[in-house]
Amino acid sequence: MLRFSTAGESHGESLIALVSGLPAGVEVDEEYISHELWRRQQGYGRGGRMRIERDAAHILSGVRHGKTIGSPVAMEIENRDWKNWTEILPVGAGDPARHKAVASPRPGHADLAGSLKYDFKDARYVLERASARESTARVAAGALAKLLLRALGIEVASHVIRVGSAELSRPAEWEEIFALRQKQEVLLNCVDAESEARMKAQVDAVLRTGDTVGGVFEVVAHGVPPGVGTYANWDERLDGQLACAVMSLQAVKAVEIGRGVTAAESFGSEVHDAIGYAEQQANGSFTRFTRDHNNAGGIEGGISNGEDLIVRGYLKPISTLRRPLGSVNFETREPVKAAYERSDVCVVPAAGVAAESMVALTLARMVLEKFGGDSLKELKRNFDGYAEQIRNY
Repeated sequence: MLRFSTAGESHGESLIALVSGLPAGVEVDEEYISHELWRRQQGYGRGGRMRIERDAAHILSGVRHGKTIGSPVAMEIENRDWKNWTEILPVGAGDPARHKAVASPRPGHADLAGSLKYDFKDARYVLERASARESTARVAAGALAKLLLRALGIEVASHVIRVGSAELSRPAEWEEIFALRQKQEVLLNCVDAESEARMKAQVDAVLRTGDTVGGVFEVVAHGVPPGVGTYANWDERLDGQLACAVMSLQAVKAVEIGRGVTAAESFGSEVHDAIGYAEQQANGSFTRFTRDHNNAGGIEGGISNGEDLIVRGYLKPISTLRRPLGSVNFETREPVKAAYERSDVCVVPAAGVAAESMVALTLARMVLEKFGGDSLKELKRNFDGYAEQIRNY
């Protein structure tokens, strides 16, 4: 089974990603992994931390001569900011006078709940692990999953469809979404320039007022065959797995598959994707069955149906405000302003990149569960045989 875990703190020495279950023989492009990490750091509204870090994954195990060897892959991402925190967050006892307490919990963050849970007298240790900096390691792990999926002809990409109240004004095509991955300058990762300008204006407004702004990103998986996932058991449904994976990202408060939100207020005749049949198979399609729309987001009954998988994440505004909300001092219990820790103003594009990784890791795991294979050669043989079965159905 494909599994991954992460370790590390926001201002610790490094972040660690550990991925096990990858078949042997997957080509690992280190420049590709670095580019994925770079993409996560971009976006209009990012804070000063991203001007410090130069994220790159140092592969420690599981890859030799440029390919996976079937054993766990361990990767380390150095925190360049660590040099400023070595005496503040030492592994040993250190000097208590150097400790930098988070004395008043921030509304919307894990600060208070985490401190109560672990019996901390301030929220410093909670902040360090609950921080979205952790998603850096997820992006490194997700890059490996994307490389595996790419070998099967499956690609995953994201774009931003809303920042605050500014929304993408037209449908986006797969080709233009995928093209965003190669942009050398990332603003808000929107496919439409006019819509992106309106989104930028929303970020500018909160920059002036000391506030933050959230939004909506969309992840699209292209080239997924019908039949991934199942209706047979509740915890094996593809949509449930994807929703769980994306919801696990910091600040994501809702997940939508296809037209899930607007479908709730529509009639069935307006929502369900009518089925047709083509005499000739479309280029790249697994089947001659066709759909007039993709309102279902590529999933019906917990199973992929051959259309693009569409997963949206609804991101709340970042909880660290330059104009803090009210809080309570941990020690005195007196009302104070919430703590301020250097932060971003808008992270919707970065969250989209992290969500790509979670979608890719989920898909890669479920693809491996369906098709099996200890080597990429075996996996591709099984995958190709199934694809041929579907095409000849």
